[in-house]
Amino acid sequence: MSGWLLIVLLVLAIAFIVLGTARWKVHPFLILLVTAYGLGLLAGLGAEETVMAIVDGFGGTLGGIGIIIAAGTVIGVVLERSGGAQVMAEAIIGLIGKGRSAMAMSATGAVVSIPVFCDSGYVILSPLARSLAARSNASMATYALALATGLVTTHVFVPPTPGPIAGAQELGADVGLVIILGIVVSIPVLIATYFYALFQGNRVYIDPETVSIDQGQDETPVEKQKGRRPSTFAAFLPIGLPILLIALNSVAELDARPFGDGIIASVLTFLGNPNTALIIGVFIAFFVTADHAGESITHDAVTRALRVAGPIILITGAGGALGGVLRETPITSFLGDNLALTSLGMFLPFLLAAALKTAQGSSTVAIVTTAAIIAPLTGSLGLESGTDLALTTLAIGAGSVMVSHANDSYFWVVTQFSGMSVAQGYKLYTVATAVTGIVGIATIWILSLIL
Repeated sequence: MSGWLLIVLLVLAIAFIVLGTARWKVHPFLILLVTAYGLGLLAGLGAEETVMAIVDGFGGTLGGIGIIIAAGTVIGVVLERSGGAQVMAEAIIGLIGKGRSAMAMSATGAVVSIPVFCDSGYVILSPLARSLAARSNASMATYALALATGLVTTHVFVPPTPGPIAGAQELGADVGLVIILGIVVSIPVLIATYFYALFQGNRVYIDPETVSIDQGQDETPVEKQKGRRPSTFAAFLPIGLPILLIALNSVAELDARPFGDGIIASVLTFLGNPNTALIIGVFIAFFVTADHAGESITHDAVTRALRVAGPIILITGAGGALGGVLRETPITSFLGDNLALTSLGMFLPFLLAAALKTAQGSSTVAIVTTAAIIAPLTGSLGLESGTDLALTTLAIGAGSVMVSHANDSYFWVVTQFSGMSVAQGYKLYTVATAVTGIVGIATIWILSLIL
């Protein structure tokens, strides 16, 4: 098969993924696997080679990410059900001040979304947003947008949330560096979306008193008893310590070797491995919430978390299978040698992720699919250094956030829990995700010029 026919085949494969997930409503796990099989066979790999590429890609990806996603989800569920997420929110609001409560909601969303999924985070925190909006005599639109964009920003930029972890694993980027740069990228994004929330709140008034507080939330007795919730330090520790360990591991492995090559560096490398760090976080979460959450909550957390994490892990593995097939075909070498789009550098993964997100709705699926396609092309795109790979991971994250609309479950969570009509949702939140992505990729591009 000629090179340009292979390009056509790749385009058709992407179109098939979009149609399968967006129009035919087939689970992404199956669509990605079917695409991997079809791409391998039609590209001339042969049956045995195709199967081996799929198995190796699937297994290799899960070997690097399965434990991380599962452990991170367990931490999030424990914090959610023990009341730790609310404690974190109230601590941030107390730090920033109720006079800047909209800013506090944005910062709260950004912190809470690191261990807790966006949808759950919004459900947990929306009553707080409504209360602050009512006390401030402000539009619910301001607080809803500040919270929603705060949650989604770290969801796509800062590990150990599944998307950035999956992208980093597929691209071979250093997770600690992705965390550090992800936080740096998140800051201007949060500033921009905060001012966007203020701007829209002055134009569109949604009375917080008319927003239903009956969220249909499966609250536990602990979540209703403030006196039994974890302390502020205990609430932050299960996610703060793993992130610190991962970051220290990245510092320890720098060429300058700031911790030397002795026992300290070895310990930091072991403890800062993302798998180890997140497992430590799980047991810390159990320990610090044991007196507050009760055995029923901590025992149930693993079951609930694995039920949530299972589909994400499988989708990520299927994306790895597709990437494994792509690496074995001549497609990537032909792209690198002939395709003018490779001159776009990290803007190419950004645009591809944005197209996939807009078409099928899931940021995680967009990140996984884009990373699988881009990973074999990083050399051709001139993105080979550790910093470039980390920034490319973040560029994919920036693309995966825009634009959210009716095919995104989070769109409906935000609109329904904040009293927005569908039309207002498009005008307010859909545009907010475009602001998030554009400011994100602009910041990443500036960092690429500096670093």
